[in-house]
Amino acid sequence: MTKQSTLKPFEKGDVFVGATLLNNADDDHAGDGRIIQYDADLNEKGIFWADDTTHLITGLKFDPDGNLWAFDSIAYKVVRIAPDGKRLPNVDFAQRSFSNCNFTPDGNVLLAEHLVGHEIKLPPNRPLGTTLSFMPGTERFGDGHVFKFTLDGECLQEFATKTYGGMPGFLGCTSSALAPDGKTLVYCSELSPHLCRYDIEADKQLDDLITYAPDSGDMSMTMVYQPDGSLLHIMANFRKGFFVQALDDAGNVTRTYEIEGTGWAGLGASIEPGIAFVGNFFTGSVIKLDLASGETLARAETNVERSLAGIAQYPG
Repeated sequence: MTKQSTLKPFEKGDVFVGATLLNNADDDHAGDGRIIQYDADLNEKGIFWADDTTHLITGLKFDPDGNLWAFDSIAYKVVRIAPDGKRLPNVDFAQRSFSNCNFTPDGNVLLAEHLVGHEIKLPPNRPLGTTLSFMPGTERFGDGHVFKFTLDGECLQEFATKTYGGMPGFLGCTSSALAPDGKTLVYCSELSPHLCRYDIEADKQLDDLITYAPDSGDMSMTMVYQPDGSLLHIMANFRKGFFVQALDDAGNVTRTYEIEGTGWAGLGASIEPGIAFVGNFFTGSVIKLDLASGETLARAETNVERSLAGIAQYPG
């Protein structure tokens, strides 16, 4: 790939969106890895092109030093970009399908495994359009676990997080957020009826924050903690729609935001009070949502369907 990256040095409030250019005709999740840089009002500023990823770039998040992290769970790549817009050297964390991360108070990183199991459970009339490979030396896609690493790649601990496979049967810990207490990990297997919790300090599975009735059609998609400690969650129901929800500590819904259309499956916390960024996987749209009024304040189009898989705002 010869595309030239045009990222600008990060400025406080810049928004970064993972939007891989899906240009591989043989694989609907594969193509040239791309992260788009916007200002706080979603005006485009630059583009980062990865030269060593193969599939969707996901799970964007900033570490305490202001470096942007992103993932290709199929190519086993962890992409890191410094605030000057330059890519940092690769760290070999493990040959596992990491797709999202959280940074712990003790200066380490939790990497979550996107894939689990060894079976694809989609019906024959809905074949999988992408390639899944077994982990090297195994006959399984992954374990769906969370791993604690030092920032230079030393594995410190493995957490046996319970996962559910989601609708296709192979989705592990596809999204996660570390609570303000620094020890409670809230996570889900996308398209499953569970919003889960795990105590990484006690190394213990906790009761679900939310468990939907199996016949309700309600499914958990993703979640994010806002800087004020409040939790946002996307619940999907293919009969009813996709909804952004504000949750209290007991998992009760305190407010629901109805956004037109389906496919809203990405959340990014904002450094502005009362603001969140929401992305649509189906259409490639990303919006700046006012949590007080429920209005859309700004909108951008990545112009690639089924690609938008990570949003993060630079805290400065």
